[in-house]
Amino acid sequence: MTNIARRDFVLGTGAAGLALAAPGFAIAQGKKKVVVVGGGIGGSTVASYVRMGDPSIEVTLIEPNKSYHTCFMSNEVIAGERKLESITFGYDGLRKRGVNVVHDTVTGIDPAGRTVKTAGGGSYGYDRLVVAPGIDFKWGGIEGYDAAVAEKIPHAWKAGPQTTLLRKQLEAMRDGGTVVICPPAAPFRCPPGPYERASLIAGYLKRHKPKSKVLIVDASSAFSKQGLFIEGWKALYGYGTPNALIEWVSGEKTDGGIAKLDAAKLTVTTKFGDAHKADVLNLIPAQKAGKIATDAGLTGTGDWCPVDMATFESKIHKGIHVIGDASVASTMPKSGYSANSQAKVTAAAIVALLKGQQPGTPSYVNTCYSVVGKNWGISVANVYQLGQDDKGAQVIKAVSGGVSPANASAEFRRREVEYAHSWFTNITHDVFG
Repeated sequence: MTNIARRDFVLGTGAAGLALAAPGFAIAQGKKKVVVVGGGIGGSTVASYVRMGDPSIEVTLIEPNKSYHTCFMSNEVIAGERKLESITFGYDGLRKRGVNVVHDTVTGIDPAGRTVKTAGGGSYGYDRLVVAPGIDFKWGGIEGYDAAVAEKIPHAWKAGPQTTLLRKQLEAMRDGGTVVICPPAAPFRCPPGPYERASLIAGYLKRHKPKSKVLIVDASSAFSKQGLFIEGWKALYGYGTPNALIEWVSGEKTDGGIAKLDAAKLTVTTKFGDAHKADVLNLIPAQKAGKIATDAGLTGTGDWCPVDMATFESKIHKGIHVIGDASVASTMPKSGYSANSQAKVTAAAIVALLKGQQPGTPSYVNTCYSVVGKNWGISVANVYQLGQDDKGAQVIKAVSGGVSPANASAEFRRREVEYAHSWFTNITHDVFG
């Protein structure tokens, strides 16, 4: 990293969340109600931090599932490096923090009446609502691919059963087979994720099925941390040689991605008309905000939810905040750490607003680790501040941070993997207790 010391950055982010919250984190007068829809990283974080900021606020989190699987580190499950249980978290930690956790599905949001309805017949009034629905998929963009087909040809972009399915397909694949990974066009959840997945699958093949290969058929002509990934691919997987375990087909050669899927033949056809046959196919669809956000009108005419980036309050419905992948957050990537940081900013804003105070000017953080192979990690980290572009519009700007250096020592790359696993332990404890 440059500009800031990695150790200081990683160790400081937990305290930074509290520091960001500090301007509004005093006890509010009178009992107020905050409802949170969605128990992922953003939703669980904001529920906890509102409670920690003001224990007098009644916080209810509504989430249909009784456990949550993190998308980060799920690629290690796919590659056989860890068990699914290690990325699975329940909600007892939130209950211990005083959050009322309700396992139900939200069916409607009434912004005027400030009420949330659930499939189980529940009705929850709120003073402030946080919607953290994550992503949904834009089915229909690829001929022959829909939610039903994805039960056989996994995207694995929502961790859990899809993660397990892709892992089992890799285990069953013959030696000499081809794994085809098709990333969508941006924006999508976890920009480096498809390339880390390709890396770790290549590592699995190198150890167990060395006659096989990974083919990335991309919608984009460039990708996150590209230079660092390729450096690792060359060192570990022979990238660019006739016997390479990884091959990347740029979006310039696909005309922007996949046009058609033949599920029976496990063949994808690019928009240029080139066909690629797979033994295992990982087709990741284009994405949009989660369904409840669309149903509630929080996306307007677009795919994502426009927000006031100082508080993440919706620009469409007052009193409702949208955080995480579903929001339009300027230059911040759609990542778990972004959601965690945005949740802390939003919690501080909600506590202040419920006291009748103006929230302070926020800062935000994000770091993203990628494991390329055994003892080979890379990362990017940034601190952001709210500002304006040259036209006076709100923008979240990176003001400090950096990426792993190129041509780093073996010890540096090994430590990056250690930092990645330590980060995972720390953030999941922060979120779920």
